[in-house]
Amino acid sequence: MSVEPEASEPRWAVPPEGGWAADDLDTLPHLPPHTELIDGSLVFVSTQTLFHSRAVDFFNWQLQSLAPPEPEVVRGFTIDIDRYNRPEPDVIVIDGDIIQGPNQTRFPAESVRLAIEVVSPESRSRDRETKPVKYARATIPHYWRVENHDGRAVVYVFEREPATGAYTSTGIFHDRMKVTVPFPVDLNLTAITPRRRAADLG
Repeated sequence: MSVEPEASEPRWAVPPEGGWAADDLDTLPHLPPHTELIDGSLVFVSTQTLFHSRAVDFFNWQLQSLAPPEPEVVRGFTIDIDRYNRPEPDVIVIDGDIIQGPNQTRFPAESVRLAIEVVSPESRSRDRETKPVKYARATIPHYWRVENHDGRAVVYVFEREPATGAYTSTGIFHDRMKVTVPFPVDLNLTAITPRRRAADLG
């Protein structure tokens, strides 16, 4: 009578004393895609929704088409804030001269002009509370938070106030988003909603 082999248990990496460091994201084996480092802890991304995918694509392509020649628009790329924080915003606008080559795996936070986070249910507290504080401390001048309100995109726009070093709200946009910084943008946010869903909502 044959005996079925026991399923092997997953082997989780044991963090060093003091937590993981930013460099570890490039060397730890078998990390899931888009793993972030927040306060020395590894953060894994959950399964993404259609809204999240469409919103990230929308801002990535729209900003690429609207950006002036010098800055670069990049999606899903980690940034170095400090030794124990290497988050991955959904979309960033960076200074173009920071790009070194195709094998680059991260950018310094000081090169980021705009960070965009599309909120998922599991990332809500990080995107609303944890990350904005860290992005502001890293002197990223602009932060946009995109949320799904009953199938429609709502964008919360923040600008870093130099005197306090914290973000202040500069607008909440529903169907249309029009801003002048970090460069002029005029967007139809209803394009994020799938056409069939948009017809249902209308």
